Amino acid sequence: MYPLFRRFLFRLDPEVAHQLTIQALRLAGNFPLSNWFLRRLYTVPLKPVQAFGLTFKNPVGLAAGYDKDAVAINGLATLGFGHVEVGTVTLKTQPGNPKPRVFRLVEDEAVINRMGFPGKGAEFASKQLSAIRNKVISEQSSVVIGVNLGKNKDTPLEEAASDYIALMRRFMPYADYLAINISSPNTVGLRRLQGREMLEGLLGEIEQERRTSNVKRPVLVKIAPDLTDEELDDAVGVILDKGMDGVIATNTTLARKGLRSRHQGESGGLSGSPLKVRSEAVLSRVVKLVNGKVPVISAGGIMNPDDAKKRLALGASLVQVYTGLIYAGPALVKRIVASL
Repeated sequence: MYPLFRRFLFRLDPEVAHQLTIQALRLAGNFPLSNWFLRRLYTVPLKPVQAFGLTFKNPVGLAAGYDKDAVAINGLATLGFGHVEVGTVTLKTQPGNPKPRVFRLVEDEAVINRMGFPGKGAEFASKQLSAIRNKVISEQSSVVIGVNLGKNKDTPLEEAASDYIALMRRFMPYADYLAINISSPNTVGLRRLQGREMLEGLLGEIEQERRTSNVKRPVLVKIAPDLTDEELDDAVGVILDKGMDGVIATNTTLARKGLRSRHQGESGGLSGSPLKVRSEAVLSRVVKLVNGKVPVISAGGIMNPDDAKKRLALGASLVQVYTGLIYAGPALVKRIVASL
């Protein structure tokens, strides 16, 4: 049925379509009958994975960016995901960048977004997680919940650590893991935090906070696909030196090579099929650099089961999808897990 549904969705503005689907999942997940029906429809075989000290029921997760305010976890849990990463959550409410800010590149099976971390902020998202977490965790087919953290647009880079630490304190009790997002191209200057000097300072403060916290959670770092080999070596080196628990590779790209769509000139982060080759290359290098010390999650350009299987073969412990769901539909999760 999804090709028919997609035809309808693709007639809508991309951000309107996104809001429509997330509200539908929110409602469906909160009603017992629709929740049961979706779980039956999208039942996936168990393929457990151990990573970061956690048990994932399968290696396929939802990447950050879809459920920014943690409103639809119950519905998303019905689709068979092994984990759901909500966010990116910022400390304070912010509107994000001006609209239009999301563009479908249908000919390229891609999306460009320049959202800029819009959301209702940490207080709202933490209340959502507090209200639903016990219910989700208690269910047999529970998902691991990650929270992706980002700094507010108006927080100076030199003070970014204060945002991330405040967010850690807020979400430690509710998240199974935390992801430090320093790689979105849509917050001015954010990617500079991936440089060795700034990253050492940021992760040093984050590790200090974690050591003194009464609640311990794995902390992962999400990196960009556009780093040079030298920059990537430096970033992974700092991540390991500062005792982080894993790497998410990769975020969206600023590259535009080979695109056909009329939207190719739009600014923002590109996701989907055109990101596939670069994301695979970064994954291969990161796996080599970490040398088994920490697990790696692969994201970016995973559009079908073969893409996911290749990432796992390249050394990823887990994979995350998002744009692939837009083009292939929610059954993509079931298809990937069944193929493993």
